[in-house]
Amino acid sequence: MTTVVLNGVSALPHLGVIRAEGPDAASFLHGQLTQDFSLLGATEARLAALCTAKGRVIASFIGIRPQPELILLVCSRDILAATLKRLSMYVLRAKVKLTDATEQFALHGLAGTALTANGLDAALPPGRRTAIGEDISVVSLYPADGVPRALWIAPADQKAPVGPTLDAALWPWSEVRSGIVTLTTPVIEAFVPQMINYESVGGVNFKKGCYPGQEVVARSQFRGTLKRRTYLAQTDAPLAAGQEVFAANDAEQPVGTVAQAAPAPDGGWSALISIQIAALEAGGLHAGTVDGPALSIDPLPYPLLEDI
Repeated sequence: MTTVVLNGVSALPHLGVIRAEGPDAASFLHGQLTQDFSLLGATEARLAALCTAKGRVIASFIGIRPQPELILLVCSRDILAATLKRLSMYVLRAKVKLTDATEQFALHGLAGTALTANGLDAALPPGRRTAIGEDISVVSLYPADGVPRALWIAPADQKAPVGPTLDAALWPWSEVRSGIVTLTTPVIEAFVPQMINYESVGGVNFKKGCYPGQEVVARSQFRGTLKRRTYLAQTDAPLAAGQEVFAANDAEQPVGTVAQAAPAPDGGWSALISIQIAALEAGGLHAGTVDGPALSIDPLPYPLLEDI
């Protein structure tokens, strides 16, 4: 894969921001999402999911806590309105106000030397929050093919980060190559968190209290073998989230689903596919139909945790 072109700053109009503010902001989200928000520190960021009662993921977030009573959740913009409505249903007497704050913020992705150009430590591990002044937060992300990346969250009236403009198509590709699935409309309720490796990348806390779907998620982890995982795939033809994946030895039943996809800078398409582990081992994977474009598998940039 080409990596030298992944260098610069990209606006991220496909992302939005939910603002949770009030004395109960952290405890409320703690009770709704897969991650521990009660203990979220000022220098940390959390990857988290919102699930149905059946443990199916309906939204994913990167969450930060720039102030003790303020949490910002960054998610895909196409699911934001429905997600905000669902979360608001459960506020009840909690002292928290939830709002769509997308227009109040400017979100940028930083890759390569753009991090150091803005005074950031490119060696920080994923999940660290760096504060620039009182208003700007920068979250270190998983790298893409070894290239460091970060998410810049700033008020809309602040100056954009410095650095060359990144080709608009490269940031979505870098998201795929990072191995971290961002949930979008086509795959709502398609996965439990482990099917998109969230337990392996800090997206699930198994020691926290209850949240919707918690029993299903815990049972998937601790009782029996996990049967589906997400892997990095490549093909020559266009792919799209929600597209089915088939194995050469079974033309009737799909063995998985494309979770996220983007065109690659050197041609072809890259994707994150959630598939049966047995199908991966058998090989012969194709997109769309059993005769569709062949999929090749690349190593993930992180190790998968073993189920217990």
